[in-house]
Amino acid sequence: MPPVLQRLQQATKMSRRKILLLVLGCSTLSLLIHQGAQLSWYPKLFPLSCPPLQDSPPRPKHMTVAFLKTHKTAGTTVQNILFRFAERHNLTVALPHPSCEHQFCYPRNFSAHFVHPATRPPHVLASHLRFDRAELQRLMPPGTVYVTILREPAAMFESLFSYYNQYCPAFRRVPNASLEAFLRAPEAYYRAGEHFAMFAHNTLAYDLGGDNERSPRDDAAYLAGLIRQVEEVFSLVMIAEYFDESLVLLRRLLAWDLDDVLYARLNARAASSRLAAIPAALARAARSWNALDAGLYDHFNATFWRRVASAGRACVEREARELREARERLLRRCFGDEPVLRPAAQIRTKQLQPWQPSRKVDIMGYDLPSGRAGPATEACLKLAMPEVQYSSYLLRKQKRRGGMRLRPEPVLDNPPPRPIRALRPGH
Repeated sequence: MPPVLQRLQQATKMSRRKILLLVLGCSTLSLLIHQGAQLSWYPKLFPLSCPPLQDSPPRPKHMTVAFLKTHKTAGTTVQNILFRFAERHNLTVALPHPSCEHQFCYPRNFSAHFVHPATRPPHVLASHLRFDRAELQRLMPPGTVYVTILREPAAMFESLFSYYNQYCPAFRRVPNASLEAFLRAPEAYYRAGEHFAMFAHNTLAYDLGGDNERSPRDDAAYLAGLIRQVEEVFSLVMIAEYFDESLVLLRRLLAWDLDDVLYARLNARAASSRLAAIPAALARAARSWNALDAGLYDHFNATFWRRVASAGRACVEREARELREARERLLRRCFGDEPVLRPAAQIRTKQLQPWQPSRKVDIMGYDLPSGRAGPATEACLKLAMPEVQYSSYLLRKQKRRGGMRLRPEPVLDNPPPRPIRALRPGH
């Protein structure tokens, strides 16, 4: 035993075995701290409550993920989780060609040509697109895990109506921007095939690559077929109303830690920009008008809970509770003792100011306390960074990594919601 340890043994009367265990423990802790500083933006906050079954060998973290980011379903928050995971593990994120803004030329059918060459071949994809199975499988590597998220159609439609009110012609026609007036007679305002018409009718079905003009009342077989197509491709369909439970299932599917799915709410509307509660009659009308979305949601909501039961409901609920507690600790660490969502006008950090779709809708965000700097602040910045800023940042970073010449990216103070542009020849 080295002299310094002999003196420690004499002073403390500890056994040689305890001394060695103490030294080993301190060395291991030092190594973990060093690795954490290099590989993680924040230390692990809790152990896993739901380990894999004893007869299942441990799996490495799955690194190739394609997330179909549906509209107004908490998809931006999931996207941010995937962006941060990709950065921590030095993975390539597929990002749109500049002609497509920061979505993959939505609402056109997805094409691999819409992906910026500096972001190919990718490990992770998480920006808005209209699903096209063949094109995605041509882009993503074999073994990619496909996931998506759905939201209860009435709540989703209220959010769509508010968010895209100034862009969707069907919504603009409604007197006094009244959701009730639209749902009382949607055919009076809706025109199939118009620009952004998909935001006014069965948006989930459209995003999933389906025909949003089909009605399950007229053609039940179409809904059944669409459900089968989704089940064939997507390993997990998350449910926005049970977001934390969905993240528990996601981390189990990908063999990630719960730390990997910590999050801050992004792209949330202010209370003044949304209905506090949707009246029952209005919810029924919204589901009736969006019957295809309602059928999709009801089916996958049921399969979601069967999956929770298979994983062990008590176990999933315990992990979800631990996730919420750890998330609150992280938010306080990043944004102060009382972290609150703020209007964009009150956010001093430009990189955290969320895009505002119109003057009638306030999108909230977090701000960093003043006077902070360092790796922890950088981690907190990414935790709350809106989609537009994070996408632009990742594109610049991946261009540098690939040795591409950087050109200034145009910064729009209030861009429209991704206009459709034709790609230049050869791109």
